[in-house]
Amino acid sequence: MVVDDHPMWRDAVARDLGAAGFDVVATAGDGPQAVRRARAVRPDVLVLDLNLPGLPGAEVCRRLAGAPGTGGEQGPRVLVLSASGEQEDVLEAVKAGATGYLVKSASAEELAEAVRRTAGGDPVFTPGLAGLVLGEYRRLASGPPPGSGGGPEVPQLTERETEVLRLVAKGLTYRQIADRLVISHRTVQNHVQNTLGKLQLHSRVELVRYAIERGLDTE
Repeated sequence: MVVDDHPMWRDAVARDLGAAGFDVVATAGDGPQAVRRARAVRPDVLVLDLNLPGLPGAEVCRRLAGAPGTGGEQGPRVLVLSASGEQEDVLEAVKAGATGYLVKSASAEELAEAVRRTAGGDPVFTPGLAGLVLGEYRRLASGPPPGSGGGPEVPQLTERETEVLRLVAKGLTYRQIADRLVISHRTVQNHVQNTLGKLQLHSRVELVRYAIERGLDTE
């Protein structure tokens, strides 16, 4: 589903995605309409502009991303497609639950690939924006968490689990991580599942947020 308040841009994005083989089930031109239609058609991926009339894109994301529907199904994964590359906008979108963030200067091919990766749960960022988000999360997380009474208690991860977690935080797919570490795709999946269990998290997106809040993406 494509959400943008500019009809020509919205139609162009829908056409490009359709040409790339995606089924565009709906479009919307403002925030309230986006929420209503997304709940009605239940898209797998929501390509969302932030600057929307009626309801800001970040709030649309907050209301839909990961929110169970009436039948218990999960909400859409959200790929923000915005003219803004400002750090504050990117960070707000991530906090609202967006899986990825792409600026509108991206090519049709880059958009199609970003939608594919978003559908698979991979965090996707326009090159350069991921570093802005990671840097801001490190700054926010520089002090001890509330109620910690001191230093944060970090669950004990193995060296390999930490290595995989850092690469996940950088936005690499399981296959890319496997190639980089010269291990199997299945082994990467096992490490991620073990890490999720230790950290008491439930999804890859939550895992990425944990990693960037802790600054575990550093080399």
